[in-house]
Formats: sequence, C-alpha cells, structure tokens
Amino acid sequence: MKKYTFAVLSVLTLLIASCSASKSASNTGDLFGTTWELEYISGPRIAFEGLYPNKKPQLTFDEKETKVYGNNGCNGYSASYTLKGKSLTFGEEGPTTMMFCEGGGEQVFLKQIRQITSYSIDKDGKLNLIQGDVPMMRFKKVAKQ
Repeated sequence: MKKYTFAVLSVLTLLIASCSASKSASNTGDLFGTTWELEYISGPRIAFEGLYPNKKPQLTFDEKETKVYGNNGCNGYSASYTLKGKSLTFGEEGPTTMMFCEGGGEQVFLKQIRQITSYSIDKDGKLNLIQGDVPMMRFKKVAKQ
C-alpha cells in the first residue's frame, strides 16, 4: 500500500510541476503567433493620432527566423531580434519602401525601437517594450496567425 501511495504522489507531483513549467514557457510563446499594433509610444509631445494619422505601426515576430516584420506607421519594417528570457533587442532594420507619410511617427518609432532592452506581456495581454525599467511602447493584439 505504501508503494502505491508513493507512486500516486510521485505522478501527481510530476503533473503539477509540468503544468507550472508549461505556464511559464507560454509567456514567451505569447509573443509569437500574433500581430501586434502600437497603441502607445513614449517621448513625443505630439498626440499619438497626430503621429500616426493613417496607419499605426504593427509587428509580427517570427520565432524560427528570429526576425520581426510589419510596418513603422508608414513604410514596411523588418529587423532581426535577439531574445534571451525577457531581454529583447532589435537589430538594424532591413530594406524598406520610401513612401512619404504625414505625422512624423516613422522616425519616432525607429528611434524608440532601437533603444528597447526587454519586454513584458501584462495581465491584459498587452506587449510592453521596455528601455531599462520604463515601458516605452505598448502594443495590442490585432490578429492571430
């Protein structure tokens, strides 16, 4: 009887441990498989809608290629990224179209994203891109892939 009880407790312990491990692993998994749309950016004294009057920046993270794709509020955006735990940095942006856009938000976005050092996903499912300890950009989910 003692062996049976020990076996049941061992299985339950393993089950509980695997559930909590998959929970923490899913936090980084939340970064992938969705398109994120910018809803806040720190810094400029221009209203958000004034920076992005026609199109808001969007990002999609490609886990396999370690690249991020989307737009910067005007032109297409792509760059490599480095992800280690919650530490996140973006590489140089790739080639892009050369459209002229109103608002000036493109340069604000590019300047800000180069300074990002980490990320978090808050309880509301929003992606926060952080510089040091300060959230500088906040994105909401707009599409699942």
